[in-house]
Amino acid sequence: MRHTMPVKKLMLLASVGILALPLAACNEKDTAATEQTFGSSPTLPAPEHSWMPTVNVAKAIGWPAGGKPVAANGMAVNAFATGLDHPRTVYVLPNGDVLVAETNAPPKPDDGSGIKAWVTKLVMGRAGANNPTANRITLLRDADGDGVAETKSVFLEGLNSPFGMVLVGDDFYVADSDAIMKFPYHAGDTKITAPGVKLADLPAGRINHHWTKDLTASPDGTKLYATVGSNSNVGENGVEAETNRAAVLEVDRASGKWRVFASGLRNPNGPSWQPQSGALWVTVNERDELGNDLVPDYMTSVKDGAFYGWPYSYYGQHVDTRVEPQRPDLVAKAIAPDYALGAHTASLGLTFNTGKLFPPEMANGAFVGQHGSWNRKPRAGYKVIFVPFTNGMPSGKPQDVLTGFLNADGEAQGRPVGVRIDKQGALLVADDVGNTIWRVMPSAKSAAR
Repeated sequence: MRHTMPVKKLMLLASVGILALPLAACNEKDTAATEQTFGSSPTLPAPEHSWMPTVNVAKAIGWPAGGKPVAANGMAVNAFATGLDHPRTVYVLPNGDVLVAETNAPPKPDDGSGIKAWVTKLVMGRAGANNPTANRITLLRDADGDGVAETKSVFLEGLNSPFGMVLVGDDFYVADSDAIMKFPYHAGDTKITAPGVKLADLPAGRINHHWTKDLTASPDGTKLYATVGSNSNVGENGVEAETNRAAVLEVDRASGKWRVFASGLRNPNGPSWQPQSGALWVTVNERDELGNDLVPDYMTSVKDGAFYGWPYSYYGQHVDTRVEPQRPDLVAKAIAPDYALGAHTASLGLTFNTGKLFPPEMANGAFVGQHGSWNRKPRAGYKVIFVPFTNGMPSGKPQDVLTGFLNADGEAQGRPVGVRIDKQGALLVADDVGNTIWRVMPSAKSAAR
């Protein structure tokens, strides 16, 4: 069944919600329950059903001259590269070159008509996410190792909303919004001009609601793992529109054939291998319109054949009564995720600290890029956090790494997305509103350079 928002509701949302956005940051107070929506055993409040969803978009303004995020105590941050066009993900090649996907949403003709689409475009435009996609991957090279890229050049262009990237041997793979493409690469190359070969189609179509397709390879290089988000909030576009979506797909690198590896993950991203356990982990953006503190976004290990609830239930077997028809058989199989990351934080980036630069107590832990909410009051996310791991599992509270992406007026100077450890062990952060790649390292080592 397709659930649609009444026209009068949308008009009020547009006239009241959108026009009042500049005042949305005033007099906001967080709830006591917020901290409980993080961690291995979150406390979930009762769902709230409102006739009008919360809209609280931080206007995207970019950084002022000399502006940058605030690094946590003991850490320092600098701009690795600036002047990019909506950078979303980063990938580090074996020689230390850094690749950046400069990208945005592809055309979605069936997700773009009517009043609801008009309101959505206003919201996304205000958030800095409604510009045409550059459709390219840019190479950044820091030849002298000083933590700042001296050169910036086009590595690969003519793509279709690229997001995930991975190199296996001499094969460079890109997850476009609708397919995995393969290109030849040789160590030291600064540009790929050879035409790509399609390895596999990915679920897309004329809605393609969550268009980002992230990518990693198995440690032995025989398989690729692609993340595919849902085509809706809670299935309102119909079951058929969700075929093979809200899932992690396992792709055979030799044949291009794929299967659903894990499902029920509303919008998974950041596929990464935990170095101690060897398990594949992802971050997941959960559903909206159940309240300020519901449902927490999360990160979790993904098990072969497992079902994680979406859309029929959340955080294990908490039933979402909005979904029609109900599926108690699937709810009974739903697995609770491993670690909550706070409601509406839009946690998109994930990478594990496999370098030697940060303190020993940060070894093997997870860095998470939280892109930030548009539908929570007060706002959530807009920062990079670190979660410690012990024996392959989260072992403590999240710690702020980068903050200050929102200014005193609640405007977005930047929004962190993809995260990656560079060849020296520092953390790279893609900022798609600030159009910058930030580099974070311990301040003592930064000062000693």
